[in-house]
Amino acid sequence: MNLILLGAPGAGKGTQAEILSKKLDIPTISTGNILRAAIRNGTPVGLRAKSFMDAGQLVPDEVIIGIIGERLAAEDCQKGCILDGMPRTIAQAEALEKAGIPIHAVVALDISEEEILRRMSGRRVCASCGSSYNVEAVPPRVEGICDNCGGELIQREDDTPETVKARLAVYHKETEPLVGFYDQRGLLRRVEVSSTKEGTTAKILDVLTIKA
Repeated sequence: MNLILLGAPGAGKGTQAEILSKKLDIPTISTGNILRAAIRNGTPVGLRAKSFMDAGQLVPDEVIIGIIGERLAAEDCQKGCILDGMPRTIAQAEALEKAGIPIHAVVALDISEEEILRRMSGRRVCASCGSSYNVEAVPPRVEGICDNCGGELIQREDDTPETVKARLAVYHKETEPLVGFYDQRGLLRRVEVSSTKEGTTAKILDVLTIKA
């Protein structure tokens, strides 16, 4: 099963991808990670991507698709994968189809903007070790202090209300149209995000008709 998770920033895609990867025993493929790996390993597509990056240009969709195709040929992807961060636009989704990369299901995580703003404004990250917290859902034992290393917890610029609203605007314009794109192809499964990550996982497994 090649699976795509769609949803606004803060909907919990990364968390669910990690859980589903373990439950289904399939890897999560992050486009950023495989792009860096392809460049590091000097694959033909990786070298082509590097030429664009060295010139300060965005890596074209067809090159990204080529790198995904290389990664999907690996042994650990024989049972499928979860695509993380791809596709982000209709053009990228069409490029996946053109390359013959099959998508078996697309799960759209539905969550209100009010809830996203509440969630993301509560996120804190340790300035020293990078551990993540949430002042409501996963608070540290001592306010403002990391449980793991005692470092200071900070709010990332990405998580301020102003930045979150800007990221949501980009999502609505560029990525949200994918919901209709995959719905037309009969691949879309909608899931209302629960108050707990376990609840959301159970709903995802249910719409995919996979036993928990």
